[in-house]
Amino acid sequence: MAKASELRKDVINIRTGRRLGELVDVEIDEKTGRITALVVPGHSRLWGLLGGERDIVIPWHRIVRIGPDCILVDWDDGPDGTGGAGGA
Repeated sequence: MAKASELRKDVINIRTGRRLGELVDVEIDEKTGRITALVVPGHSRLWGLLGGERDIVIPWHRIVRIGPDCILVDWDDGPDGTGGAGGA
């Protein structure tokens, strides 16, 4: 079991080796209590106060491994950085 504070890890895209950012939030299905997605803030966002790119919402099925130092994801950055180009 991990505490939420322990999940603040770098999120790395295994397709490109690029750091997407640091995990800041998760989406939870209220009915099942299961995590459905990880949320990484968009670039150029400072403590959520300044504008920037949209948050990156990574569906749970895209998580490859959660390790002690980082989270690896299989993510297609696509032309707009939303991961939409890679599909399921």
